[in-house]
Amino acid sequence: MNTQQQWTALKQQIDIEARAFIHGEYQHAQSGNTFAVINPATDEHLADVARCDAKDAAIAVEMARSAFNCGDWQDQSPAQRKAVLLAFADLIDQDRETLALLETLDTGKPISHSFSTDIPGAAAAIRWYAEAIDKTYGEVAPTEVNVHAYITHQPIGVVAAIVPWNFPLWLACWKLGPALAAGNSVILKPSEKSPLTAIHLGKLAKQAGIPDGVFQVLPGFGHEVGDALARHEDVDCITFTGSTRVARQLMVCSGESNMKRVWAEAGGKNANIVFADYKNLDKAAAETAAGCFYNQGEVCVAATRLLVHESIKDAFVAKVIAASNAFTPKDPLDPASSMGALIDQEHKAKVLDYVAKGQAAGAKVLCGGDVVGQGAFVAPVVLGDVSNDMAVAREEIFGPVLCVIPFSTEEEAIAIANDSPYGLGAALWTSDLDRAHRVARQLQAGSVWINNYNEGDMTVPFGGFKQSGNGRDKSLHALEKFTEVKTTWLRLESY
Repeated sequence: MNTQQQWTALKQQIDIEARAFIHGEYQHAQSGNTFAVINPATDEHLADVARCDAKDAAIAVEMARSAFNCGDWQDQSPAQRKAVLLAFADLIDQDRETLALLETLDTGKPISHSFSTDIPGAAAAIRWYAEAIDKTYGEVAPTEVNVHAYITHQPIGVVAAIVPWNFPLWLACWKLGPALAAGNSVILKPSEKSPLTAIHLGKLAKQAGIPDGVFQVLPGFGHEVGDALARHEDVDCITFTGSTRVARQLMVCSGESNMKRVWAEAGGKNANIVFADYKNLDKAAAETAAGCFYNQGEVCVAATRLLVHESIKDAFVAKVIAASNAFTPKDPLDPASSMGALIDQEHKAKVLDYVAKGQAAGAKVLCGGDVVGQGAFVAPVVLGDVSNDMAVAREEIFGPVLCVIPFSTEEEAIAIANDSPYGLGAALWTSDLDRAHRVARQLQAGSVWINNYNEGDMTVPFGGFKQSGNGRDKSLHALEKFTEVKTTWLRLESY
């Protein structure tokens, strides 16, 4: 990996594309309007990006529908689509340095994360679904002897992918991989806070051989272009990652238009339960800190509620505080940095306001909360004396704030963990195998980790219970949600 000085030099040389990508070409918004993209670590202006609206959405949807109907993509053989998507993944890998730098400048996250994890993860997602294309099969129903009934999966049509700002490229590729592999046309709407890597993808898609109109990128604001896509009668599916509030709005838009499918991965307030019998508390403390403070805490599945047995609470929290020292905000272009800036100054103020609200409700700041430098930096915060009815324990802060909640019995821990409107992730730490399975079965969460936090790969589905959303990203489950299931029934007259 480059040194800090080399990354800084590349920053001065980088050519940022800021236009929308529509029907195979970069274009200004129809209105000519733009919006500023700011580096949250330095408050520097990065680019004026095309501010797309309903007019641009209408054009992109028309192009996507035309591309879908003509069959240039969906009618390619599985081997042909696979080859194109593998080329797409290879081009992402080849542009890893540029994409990583854009991601870090855009979001404030450490360059070590962008370069070593996010961009390779994005390419891996595309590659995984490319490899799955020729390894999925239809079904034949068990019918009477003179009937042949078979079940097939066909592409759903035009998919709008609306993605967040915390892992812009990686989460975009979680959507693009299965949607494109299934044969759909996809319109990608990145967050207005982090659109640069999504825009860069446009030229890579064209280079790879994805037909014009099959992949398009519309930067802009949710209430302008996102709403237009969600209400458009010719969009067949919305796939979304973001807040529960916006997920609800998208469902309303669907109901008021053509009842398009809405697949939403929404918020989380994830419980991390540490039982007194667990033998390696140093490991649990290190993974608790990483689970909460990685990516500045801007992770939907962050371990923000620490439920710890009262008999070990003080000793364990001391270990977590010591482990949090590894997450000191510094220049994101420093490869040694493990913690960068929050997404912008507005979000920084929101995070600090939650800490203040927690204190007003009776919580105590055990460490952190320091404002570092002029950018959107906030040091990790550990709050003690938290009860599960406080706003800091119930609402998604999306920042580096850990709430410590003691419990006395297994039953109480499960009750506290499940007492949340969310159900995205949960973890438990125990050396008792029976307890591990007993508790995991009762936790209301889409992913449960035992003696680890937030491990996984592309083979397992990711998504939540309750208000954490519906549907699943990753795995073959995600591929299926971008298809229509068709039954074809043939009665053989010769019998």
